[in-house]
Amino acid sequence: MTLTAPTPAAADREGATGTSTAPRERHPGDTPTLTMGVEEEFLLVDRGSRAPVGRGPRVIEAASRTLGPLVQPEFFTAQVEVCTSPTTSPAALRAELAWLRAEVVRAAAAEDCLVLATGTAVTAPERPLTITRDERYHRMASRFAPVLGNRDWTVCGCHVHIGVDGRAQALDLANRMRPWLPALQALAANSPFDRGKDTGYASWRAVAHAQWPTVGPAPVLDEAAYERVADALVRSGTIMDRRMIYWYARPSEHVPTLEIRVADVNARIDTVVLLAVLVRGLAATVRTVAAEGVPAPAPERLRLRAAHRCAAAHGLDGYGLDPVSGCLLPAWDLLARLRDRAAPGLAAADDLALVDALLDRVRAEGNGAAQQRAAHRRHGRLSEVVDSLAEAVAAA
Repeated sequence: MTLTAPTPAAADREGATGTSTAPRERHPGDTPTLTMGVEEEFLLVDRGSRAPVGRGPRVIEAASRTLGPLVQPEFFTAQVEVCTSPTTSPAALRAELAWLRAEVVRAAAAEDCLVLATGTAVTAPERPLTITRDERYHRMASRFAPVLGNRDWTVCGCHVHIGVDGRAQALDLANRMRPWLPALQALAANSPFDRGKDTGYASWRAVAHAQWPTVGPAPVLDEAAYERVADALVRSGTIMDRRMIYWYARPSEHVPTLEIRVADVNARIDTVVLLAVLVRGLAATVRTVAAEGVPAPAPERLRLRAAHRCAAAHGLDGYGLDPVSGCLLPAWDLLARLRDRAAPGLAAADDLALVDALLDRVRAEGNGAAQQRAAHRRHGRLSEVVDSLAEAVAAA
């Protein structure tokens, strides 16, 4: 899905800035402030059984009366996707996320559904899930049937878009941000349970989603190389079209943004804001470094993949892998390094205090995966995990 321009009502209420071309605001004596936007994919479950249910089309129809194109279908009818307008303000981003969630929760309640923000389904569906009535989705399902298996493998992500000047800049930022994305993935891990089982992972979504072609770290490319690689992927049949380039960092094919795709969707709205602001701060920092002519870091490909596997397995508990040095370090140390690397960009946007406060909250309460497991330990029932996720979305 692509970010869209705000509706007039949304722009007036939230103070959101920008259009689908993601312009940037200028401040005296400062470089342009990068815009940010967020896509969230939610799962619908029945209020009684807590099992995923395919009532998305009716929920989307009802929510779209208020949200318009900001709410859209996803691959399965048990999913709903929302996207924010581009903005430079964390407060505006949070307010619009809260508004989008509230409207979807309201529409879902009318269909006797709860809205969950979790990377994978906590409980198994009672019957096979159906694919959304979309010609492209059905072609994907047919062509990539081995990926889907029995077709109840839902994955829900949170994608952060950063406004850029064009594809060349998006690719340069992606090249420079690659080593830092495993730490971001660990922070966002929020899918320890999948269809009734504890997977042993912090982010099982990362494992499930990686079955699709191209999911993984982006290759280091300039604009000409990107065109060659994208064309070759389509011509070879590896992917159906360019929209199936699912790299963890990719230039949008529709709007001038860099899209970061490593995060599970998260129930706590503050975590979503933290992710977006951290990504923007990191992008702003490496943009300055690029302007100074400093070459991009080049971690070894297999080591980078291993760092992402560590992040998916452990989240913020235990150790992660530094993809540059190859050293195992406490996951929180790697996250602290990410914060420090992003600090110049965060400070330039006056976001440093906000990020530190939100990181302190995560340290005190745990990330999404830790909170899901804590809810399960309290009562020993997955229904309690579902209810805690639904309450967190509704509370936003």
